[in-house]
Amino acid sequence: MKAVGYQKSLPIEAAESLVDFEIAKPEPKGRDIRVAVKAISANPVDYKVRKRAAPTDGSYKILGFDAAGVVDAVGPDVSLFKPGDEVFYAGSIQRQGTNSEFHLVDERIVGNKPASLSFAQAAALPLTSITAWELLFDRLGAVPGKSLDPRTLLITGGAGGVGSILIQLARRLTGLTVVATATRPESAKWCLDLGAHAVIDHSQPMKEQIEKLKLPPVGLVASLTFTEQHYKSIADFIAPQGKFGLIDDPAEFNVAVFKGKAVSVHWESMFTRSSFQTPDMIAQHHLLNDVADLIDKGVLRTTLDQTFGTINAANLKRAHALLESGKSRGKIVLEGW
Repeated sequence: MKAVGYQKSLPIEAAESLVDFEIAKPEPKGRDIRVAVKAISANPVDYKVRKRAAPTDGSYKILGFDAAGVVDAVGPDVSLFKPGDEVFYAGSIQRQGTNSEFHLVDERIVGNKPASLSFAQAAALPLTSITAWELLFDRLGAVPGKSLDPRTLLITGGAGGVGSILIQLARRLTGLTVVATATRPESAKWCLDLGAHAVIDHSQPMKEQIEKLKLPPVGLVASLTFTEQHYKSIADFIAPQGKFGLIDDPAEFNVAVFKGKAVSVHWESMFTRSSFQTPDMIAQHHLLNDVADLIDKGVLRTTLDQTFGTINAANLKRAHALLESGKSRGKIVLEGW
């Protein structure tokens, strides 16, 4: 089968940073299903892994987590899917990735593809939907249901992949007031179109902008990017007994700035369940099915922004370069071989 991978961690401009190659088609065992991959999307975690994790034995590492495709074969213990089913999912960080024609994934982290979406549209959703859902409901403890919630949720980096689905989840499924941050006019418009009540500029002092809006107190914060640059200023205006959630990798982070207000700090990693085979690992199967249902009912929409062509090394290099620039919006998808 065709695949895209690398043998050495190199800058994306390097010729060998990502290469096309062929490898044997994997065989499913246990609860694994084999998926014929129709579309994939690129995420910041792809380039972060590329930069820091290289094979030591001369083999190829295949990146990619998001995928949408068709079940091709199933392991002997599979009960949730059968060949021919259309699925979407974000794979495990412990295994080879989705940048390959066929891919093995544990059925417990796979959902049924939204019927109303194309494979490309569906591939944009899994990793960011899981991250946003777990962050909002499992970590920050937001309450699903449209009853009024007298708090504001601040989402830093609202136009990115996770922000784009988190804005929708918070606005459509909770009674929270939703404020996103963005620095460019097109990104601000994107956030408003997705449902944010207001957008502020995180390159300017945020406290003054928040105060001018005269909104409910900022009780919840989803820090999605550049946490080390913003968390101290956020500590100055987050409400007492608030909750601060983050998903990125701050070089410096001192939780003591939140102590006086008894603000709790919550990390979110959507790979935790699959990496540690937690007893509730199947929650991601149910979560993705819930997202698919909400998509098909018109409550949520895909966050696909750009399609970069077929799945190959050249196009994936373009995707990595744009993600590394920090100027991407929504999701980048590649489709077909």
